[in-house]
Amino acid sequence: MIKQLKSGQAAAGKSDRDAKVRETVETILADIESRGDSAVREYSEKFDKWSPASFRLGHAQIDACIAALTPQALADIKFAQAQIRRFAQIQKSSMHDVEIETLPGVVLGHRNIPVNSVGCYIPGGKYPLIASAHMSVLTAKVAGVKRVVACAPPFDGKPSNEIVAAMALAGADEIYCVGGVQAVAAMAIGTDTFKPVDMIVGPGNAYVAEAKRQLFGRVGIDLFAGPTETMVICDDSVDAELVAVDLMGQAEHGATSPAFCITTSKSIAADLPAAIEKVLGRLDTAPIASVAWRDYGEIILCDTDEEMLAEADRLCSEHVQVMTKNPDWFLQRMTNYGALFLGPRTNVSYGDKVIGTNHTLPTMGAGRYTGGLWVGKFIKTHTYQRVLTDEASVQIGEVCSRLCALEQLSGHKEQADIRVRRLKAVAG
Repeated sequence: MIKQLKSGQAAAGKSDRDAKVRETVETILADIESRGDSAVREYSEKFDKWSPASFRLGHAQIDACIAALTPQALADIKFAQAQIRRFAQIQKSSMHDVEIETLPGVVLGHRNIPVNSVGCYIPGGKYPLIASAHMSVLTAKVAGVKRVVACAPPFDGKPSNEIVAAMALAGADEIYCVGGVQAVAAMAIGTDTFKPVDMIVGPGNAYVAEAKRQLFGRVGIDLFAGPTETMVICDDSVDAELVAVDLMGQAEHGATSPAFCITTSKSIAADLPAAIEKVLGRLDTAPIASVAWRDYGEIILCDTDEEMLAEADRLCSEHVQVMTKNPDWFLQRMTNYGALFLGPRTNVSYGDKVIGTNHTLPTMGAGRYTGGLWVGKFIKTHTYQRVLTDEASVQIGEVCSRLCALEQLSGHKEQADIRVRRLKAVAG
């Protein structure tokens, strides 16, 4: 039997907040489309207190940011990027162009073509999220994107040395220090300073997410992103402290970040609240993580692995850590999630920062119908066809003509009929 021992509360006034975010973003997008760079600068001054001579960083500024890093920081960024690049290259190698003769004289195929230009948004106002540069810029370059634009807000009143270095080392073609909706809008809509891109990727706050939603269609996007979500599926093979650390390690992202513990261990279910309080006592981010746990934390006690599987698929969390005696049992059976982290030796932080898989993942149940950001998101698969013989064109054309007649589309029918008539006349 499934027992809900702790429930998260519904967000009060969520609809009202969503409406205010939507209206604010609509106004900013319309203003930037109308006034371009001057509007971008006004919003940057308003929201980030940032109005440099140029939002775009020059080579000297980028080199200075890289030079400001310690050798260890630089080595660690390069190590992380090597892991992410290696896995992205393996993913790309799994994608193949195809061409096949499906009938005598009928050739069908597809080509995998990279998007021409991508704008990568790297959050950095609250925390300098260096890893988001690896995950977006580097993956796009591995995919073969010709022009990659990277934007991040100022951190502590200036460009973040770490983020700029990560952008540059990942291969960004243009780097801008500008944040929020104004950055996303400038990249998508274009201004005198910003040449527009074909696709926008990267995480961000509710306003950035809403900007991407409103711009979708005008440009492509990676995902509709909500607050970070984490789930731990566990049995008595681990202890409450480890579970608490892994839950709070993601709850620190924001006060609305859900954190779920699904367990068959009565002792973990009983000990977890106290373990979380103990862990919070050693986290600088406890004021955020504690609110997330209070308002959005859940403890679900199950009798069997099958019940844990059912609950995990129902909740469809962004990050799912499986710390059970047989984590591969869940790997083979789970269908709804963003990414899996199997066994106690790994955790979400490894995936977020360094191990090589991408950390831009579906939230709010989107794992039911999409995976996360990967090299394939930057690649379009386009089909083509050719007919090599008159006989093949007549064969296909006669069937096509009859099908068009069933649909009462005379123009479509005539496209087939004219070829059948002419090619039969040639043959006769």
